[in-house]
Amino acid sequence: MEKPFPNITCAVCSKPYNDPRILPCLHSFCLQCLHHEIEKSGSQQMFQCPICEQNTSIPVGGASGLPQNLHLGFEVEVAGYMSKMVNNSDVACDHCIDGGNGPAVVFCCTCHQFLCKVAYEYHRTGRHLSKHNMVGLDQEGARQLHTTMKPRDHYCSQLNHGNNNLNFYCETCSLLVCLHCTTATHKTHTVKEISTVAKTHQMKITGALEDAREVVTKLTGAMDENNRMIDKVEISKQTASLAINKAFETLQQTLEERKKTLLSELEAISLSKTTALTLQKEQFEKMIGDIGHYTDMASQILQTHTDHEIVALGGLIPTELQATLKRVQTISLTPNQHSNITVSVQTDDLVQKLSKLGHLYLSPSSSMWTSTTVARVGTRYNIKIQSKTSEGAEYPHGGVEVKGEMRSKTHNGAVVYGEVEDHRDGTYTITLTPQTAGPHQLLITMDGQHVQNSPNDLDVLPIRDYRILCKAQQVIQCNEPMCVAIHDNGDIYVGSGDGCIYAFDQTGQLKNTIGSSGSGDGQFSSPSGISIKGDVLYVADTHNNHVQKLTSSGKFLHKFGQQGSGQGQFNRPWGVMIDSNNKLIVSDSGNHRIQIFNENGGWLLTIDGQGNHSFQSPWGLALDPQGNIHVAADGSNTIKVFTKKGVCIRMYGDPNHPSGIAIDDEGYSLVSECWGNCLSIYDPEGNKIHTVGNLKYPCDTALDPRDGSVFIANYGANTVLKYCV
Repeated sequence: MEKPFPNITCAVCSKPYNDPRILPCLHSFCLQCLHHEIEKSGSQQMFQCPICEQNTSIPVGGASGLPQNLHLGFEVEVAGYMSKMVNNSDVACDHCIDGGNGPAVVFCCTCHQFLCKVAYEYHRTGRHLSKHNMVGLDQEGARQLHTTMKPRDHYCSQLNHGNNNLNFYCETCSLLVCLHCTTATHKTHTVKEISTVAKTHQMKITGALEDAREVVTKLTGAMDENNRMIDKVEISKQTASLAINKAFETLQQTLEERKKTLLSELEAISLSKTTALTLQKEQFEKMIGDIGHYTDMASQILQTHTDHEIVALGGLIPTELQATLKRVQTISLTPNQHSNITVSVQTDDLVQKLSKLGHLYLSPSSSMWTSTTVARVGTRYNIKIQSKTSEGAEYPHGGVEVKGEMRSKTHNGAVVYGEVEDHRDGTYTITLTPQTAGPHQLLITMDGQHVQNSPNDLDVLPIRDYRILCKAQQVIQCNEPMCVAIHDNGDIYVGSGDGCIYAFDQTGQLKNTIGSSGSGDGQFSSPSGISIKGDVLYVADTHNNHVQKLTSSGKFLHKFGQQGSGQGQFNRPWGVMIDSNNKLIVSDSGNHRIQIFNENGGWLLTIDGQGNHSFQSPWGLALDPQGNIHVAADGSNTIKVFTKKGVCIRMYGDPNHPSGIAIDDEGYSLVSECWGNCLSIYDPEGNKIHTVGNLKYPCDTALDPRDGSVFIANYGANTVLKYCV
């Protein structure tokens, strides 16, 4: 295949390259042109590429320190030969000294020389020259020259090195050297054969090409996606335009209909008034006519009648005329209708609202999503999406196409597709129910685009079966463990009868000791209940009758409560729990009640243990998936369930002095029975399904939020036990 012929003209001087040097941006220029560009920059450190204006550091030695573009120099040389071959003029022989044997007739691609007939014959018959490639001095020869001519060998310029080939590369000096150089000035340097170095560079170039192709493929895909998105934008525009036109056509139609109704009502009112006034006017006209009749008759009688005629009529005329005048007095002489017809069309507010009617919203450009922490086979896994605008504000509208799927990395890539609920306020809920255990990939898209952190790796745990619990997989030694709680990161917090809180890592190694025995800030006397959320740790300090708030590392922040029976007071507080709204639920054991506080200890509600739903000595607390409060009442040997408002809705179990309780994300309850020396497990309906025995005064139980492992504070054996589900 014929190789492409490059542009051999320098962009600065518009002449063929002379000793071309290449910049980091891969643009090449004549050495002398680059000298001028560096001088023009006025800088000793940096100058700009004349083509792309990319900044280039000035090497030591100026432009001469820039790499030579040897291949481009070779192409310039080839172009010069080709020009001579096709210009139809005689070319002197490079072999003959005086050119006395006539013009050149061929070109030797090996020697890079034009040859006359004599020199050509010498080449053709010479032992070492006969294998050289020759081409004729015509268009075809020029074409062959471009494809067959090879670059000259590069020779060492050092004196006494006998023009040795530069077949080595000094990596220390970044310089081509000959064999003599390797044993002289570069003896202690890192020197490699040029072929080895070239292979290394070829591999790097090949790798860069592969990377570039991969990136170009991604960019091409992104560009295609952009084109599809442009098409979608046009469709969205058309849809929105139709919606706008329809809305305003409806408004116009409604306004026009309302105008017709008002005008019709106006016509009816006007007709009613006019009719009433016309009837009144006709009444006035009739009375005027009646009076005129009598007055005309009276005037005629006075003028034409004799005394006898007048007397003969008697009092008829005055009587009738007076009767008519009296009738006038009985009617209103003012118009029975007023002329005003008032119209009230309050347009100011309406015009103002119409001027701002309608809003256009861009589709959300990002989103935040949260999910339940554990995915388990057969259990609904919920993901909550909050869409965001490009400015980071919450996107207030729904209608975006949201999809979610869970793809197994094993099991032949089995896929579970999510059910999506659009809450129409910019939030969405995706529900998936995994069918296989093991590593999965979670993919969430909005309008076909992956949201932040998607795809995301997710481990799906096998079906939970508490009936397999029998032997602890881990035993942590701890003095008098009264309560236990597990941090989201897997750290294990244990409240001890010695007045300390101990924090262990996942392997059971002690990480931190929080507090000491006492009644001061950060000190404890019987820490019977602990609850941890994020960086906040709450401790129910039974004998000090208060609750302390600390950081997860043990720094004291706040405390509230004192001994008593009033609101916010305690008599042996035992259990403490943080709900999803950061409200604190505390079992006030000695007062036989549950108190609820805000996160800073402000009293909110009391659930009294007296009355129809009485309980005695509440200890352990837990929240079920619906947010109901389960109370392990040690003195009542039962578990009672209350709403957050304190309404008792059911009770279950017959535990022997229940002390601690934990509830998993499916509603299974795990109850530690202090006097029963066991852990009882109940299904969501309250039926006991399994018992773990051989415990010794278990005071509390907790679940690992990551994988559902069960932890028991085994007080009588001075151990914390871990059971894997």
